[in-house]
Amino acid sequence: MADINIVQDHQLTPKKAREAAQKVAEEMAAEFDMECKWEGDVLHFERSGVAGSLTLHKHQAQMEIKLGFLFSAFSSKIESKVAENMRKVFGAA
Repeated sequence: MADINIVQDHQLTPKKAREAAQKVAEEMAAEFDMECKWEGDVLHFERSGVAGSLTLHKHQAQMEIKLGFLFSAFSSKIESKVAENMRKVFGAA
């Protein structure tokens, strides 16, 4: 299992941060065929071989992803793409 942890600072209101997180979730769901669901300020997502969460804090968004054996070979590529998406979505104030 490979683990990916990404923390992105932001200056968004709680409502805007949730909208941004939803946008990230929709992109991930479409690209990686994932199921996503909210529990409070935590967005959980999973599919076969991948599970994780996106937690919203006052001025931070934290993404944690666990990759199964088959996806672990692509962990650096996945981490790079997710980090770029989070910068794009949460970095815009």
